[in-house]
Amino acid sequence: MKKILTVALCSMTICSLNAQKVNVDAAKKLAGKIDKVEEARAMINEAKLNDETKNDPNTYFIAGKIEYDAFDKAAQKQKLNPNDKDVNPLNMAEQVVNGYNNMLQVFPLDTQDPKAKLSNDAKKKINSHYDDYTNAAVTFYNEKQYYPQAYNAFMIAGTLPKSEIADRAVSLVADSLVNQSFFNAGLCAYSGNALEDAAKAFKMARLNNSTNEQNYVYEIACWQYIAQKDSTKEADAKREIDAIAKAGYEKFGMDQPVFFNNLVNSLVMDEKMDDALALVNSQLEKTPTANLYGLLGYVYDRKGDDDASVTAYRTAAGMDGVDAETLKNVCKKLFKVGVAKRENLDPKDVAAKEALKADYFETAKKVANRAKEMSPETTKDLDYVIENIDYALESYFN
Repeated sequence: MKKILTVALCSMTICSLNAQKVNVDAAKKLAGKIDKVEEARAMINEAKLNDETKNDPNTYFIAGKIEYDAFDKAAQKQKLNPNDKDVNPLNMAEQVVNGYNNMLQVFPLDTQDPKAKLSNDAKKKINSHYDDYTNAAVTFYNEKQYYPQAYNAFMIAGTLPKSEIADRAVSLVADSLVNQSFFNAGLCAYSGNALEDAAKAFKMARLNNSTNEQNYVYEIACWQYIAQKDSTKEADAKREIDAIAKAGYEKFGMDQPVFFNNLVNSLVMDEKMDDALALVNSQLEKTPTANLYGLLGYVYDRKGDDDASVTAYRTAAGMDGVDAETLKNVCKKLFKVGVAKRENLDPKDVAAKEALKADYFETAKKVANRAKEMSPETTKDLDYVIENIDYALESYFN
């Protein structure tokens, strides 16, 4: 009886295995038949879940072949007649990405012989469709399927040329095109609010020597938003922003001040005020601009040196090219210091009182008005400051 039972159990196992191999073979026969894609997928997906076939590289090769063959068949029809009923660009985009993702699973499973035909065929399939991944990404993007669809397709176009499975032609794709794919992927993830994936894409472009300064700017923005949304990632964000800002400053200099500003701000946050001042003063010797003097005023302010801060801010306000944001900081600092100085003023010292009024309060109001005229939309918060300045002028000095 025991022997009979054992034989029966073995037979059931063999039947199960045979059933899955039959599914794989049946799915293979449907490859290239556009109207049978769903049926073929269902069969192969069942084989992917079965213990007997889920670790068989052939299962994933056939899964990839189903997708690629459907794409190829539709692409042939598209050349002859773009309006053919079997030509659906969105379906084609899905098929070529699915083909890549399935074929990619062949390599870690096909370990018996590195030169096996299965792995080689998988590589050929993947590489021969290189341009199609970018086209798929554009299709997804145009359909507003930014994330994860367009993101994933652009990432394939970016990562494949640098991967071990790239053939010679794909490995020679220009870095500028690779980095553009990463940048596009980052924008798609950014649009989909997938900030960490966006940062990942931008970082891959940066580390591949991207010359697009916006790539660096967006990467910083990603980490700033990540830190705002999740306080547990503030340390990670600071570390990443430091690295990005340093790389951006080294590559672009002061063409994009955001990199230098972030470097300085990082030192300030670490309370390395002397290092921050040294960095700003060093750059001021090369490019003495209003914005840099405004930054100098900010560092002195954070250090607690009000007199030096006011001097730097006054210099910034008097220079050509000063922006509204710097002027806003100038007037706030003058008003704040003016209030503090008034508290220590001898009420009977009329000359000192008039000097304080002119040098701090009236000057602060003039600077505030300049900022509002320059950029009314970005300086709305100055209305409250101006109200306080007017109150001080009417109350303190009458």
